[in-house]
Amino acid sequence: MAAAGNGAAVPASERRPRIIVGVDGSEASIAALRVARALAEPLSAPVEAWACWDVPSGYGVYLAVGIEGFKYAADQVLQRALSDAFEELPAFVHPRLVRGKPSPVLIDASRNASMLIVGRRGHGNFVPGSVSTACVSHAHCPVLVVHAPEEAAAGDVAAPRSAVVP
Repeated sequence: MAAAGNGAAVPASERRPRIIVGVDGSEASIAALRVARALAEPLSAPVEAWACWDVPSGYGVYLAVGIEGFKYAADQVLQRALSDAFEELPAFVHPRLVRGKPSPVLIDASRNASMLIVGRRGHGNFVPGSVSTACVSHAHCPVLVVHAPEEAAAGDVAAPRSAVVP
């Protein structure tokens, strides 16, 4: 149970759903944003589109140059992904830049989310220890891993894959 404004506990069944989407600009994360919208609309749930940024190892070198470029680059990726996913940004989708490595940041965020949605193949590719693997293994809420739409064969239009959860 969560505490209400007056100190009383609010049962989980009465809390407003909240969906967090990990965004890295990949086709899979853009598809994840679209899936989040489809799930959030009927629930009147807010969607938070999280783009994580951090300073690469060897941080000392970057002190002289500055770290704002990393945050700016992540913001550009986030804005581009949102514009690729939606013609017009829905009012219930809120972009968020968060400093930190994606896996631990998203896992920690999952403590206060109803669902976490991530793409299967981000820009880091799908390797053991990837963001989607870590989130599925350690998140505190349900995790939906979204595949990118399959690439179109010569001249064909690819249809996104979908799944129905009972």
